[in-house]
Amino acid sequence: MEVDMTKGNPFPIILKFMIPLFIGNVFQQLYNMADTIIVGRFVSSDALAAVGATGNIMFLVLGFSQGLCTGFTVLTAQAFGAQNYKRVKRSVANGILLALIVIILVTALSVSLMRPLLHLMNTPVNIYNDSLTYITIICLGTVASVYYNLLSAYIRAIGNSRVPLYFLIFSACINVILDLVFIVFGHMGVAGAAWATNISQGLSALLCLIFIRTKVPVLWPNASDWRINIIDTKHQMSVGIPMALQFAITASGTMVMQSAINLFGSTAVASYTAANKLHNVMTQEMPAMGQAIATYCGQNYGYGDSRRISNGIRAAVIIEIIYSIIGAIGSNLLLKPVMSIFFASSGSAADAVQGTAAALDTITLMMPWASTYIRIATMFYIPLSFIFIFRNAMQGCGHGFLPMMGGVVEFFARLVVALIAMHVMSFPLAVFCDPAAWLAAGVFTAVAYHFVMKKIRIELNGSISSKKGPLF
Repeated sequence: MEVDMTKGNPFPIILKFMIPLFIGNVFQQLYNMADTIIVGRFVSSDALAAVGATGNIMFLVLGFSQGLCTGFTVLTAQAFGAQNYKRVKRSVANGILLALIVIILVTALSVSLMRPLLHLMNTPVNIYNDSLTYITIICLGTVASVYYNLLSAYIRAIGNSRVPLYFLIFSACINVILDLVFIVFGHMGVAGAAWATNISQGLSALLCLIFIRTKVPVLWPNASDWRINIIDTKHQMSVGIPMALQFAITASGTMVMQSAINLFGSTAVASYTAANKLHNVMTQEMPAMGQAIATYCGQNYGYGDSRRISNGIRAAVIIEIIYSIIGAIGSNLLLKPVMSIFFASSGSAADAVQGTAAALDTITLMMPWASTYIRIATMFYIPLSFIFIFRNAMQGCGHGFLPMMGGVVEFFARLVVALIAMHVMSFPLAVFCDPAAWLAAGVFTAVAYHFVMKKIRIELNGSISSKKGPLF
């Protein structure tokens, strides 16, 4: 069901739209969490470290392509808000065709550069081969990941956040089943985890496509729409390229951070991986709010109501401050139980069979590393949440440059702290790379948002007050 976000009280509209996105994002995190839990318990802690060591590379490869494609859907949300349904259909077809070109280029480039990239990141020797296997297969599945995110974003662009959630829950369950089949019974190791992820995301994409074709005629292009449209391409690329670069720059910063953490060995990498999975789950409300704000601002920008955009942002800020406090408390309380899920108390199942961890409690060994990261990270959840609000608000209104520069700020903050951490060999300083980036980018995007909003008010209204009406 389509939802018009240009009318009604912004607070409940945003909250109602965001909650299914939050649940969906959590289930999407369960794709990789299921991989790491099953790999950690049924293969080895080194195998878990191998999967974890590739997380930031995966964010770079998939984040770049997904950022580009998500930018394509901004035009769809704006056209829907303006009730220009012909352009909605045309933008969908154009985005699908552009995404295909992106997928081919990204897949070929990422697979060819993976070996030198792993070496550059100081990947420990004992996990290098498994890391290469896992991330190469994930890169080969870029088509599944990108098209799921693109098609689900199209559905959300017209105000429907529930259907993508249902499909994602289904495919997450399939992912867990395939993990068990491939890893536990098929003995495929990290390769099994990667293939389970690709197949599951492919199912999600297929379900989204079938739903659009059968239930959402406003999104299904006409035969004449299936060609590259120069006008729409310029609009979509003008938003998509900065979003993609913002993802890529942010991912580059997290890779620098991972390089610093890798210097402390596979135990530190495995501990950080498990703690970071908990952090990712507990903070998924924040990107969900970002997705909701992007759709909300896109529709209201298309409708021509700058005052309503500002009211929505104020509502989002209140929600995020409350959630950041709850998420920080929850992350600290859940850390030890989550660690026990990732690792058997006396080593992984495989380690116990081989007798390599008989005298050592794995959780006790890893908790100091994991708790250091969680304690430091959770202190900065509020500025992290602000990044998603202000960045996505600007992107939803078609302004991509300053959000991209926010990614540059994140990158340099992580780079400076990581270089210092590697120089003095300090693990707490290494994991402070994230909070340093969040604090710097949170301040930058907040200031940038206020600058952009002044331009939007003039652009939409010709003054600070009255609403002009639809743009398209």
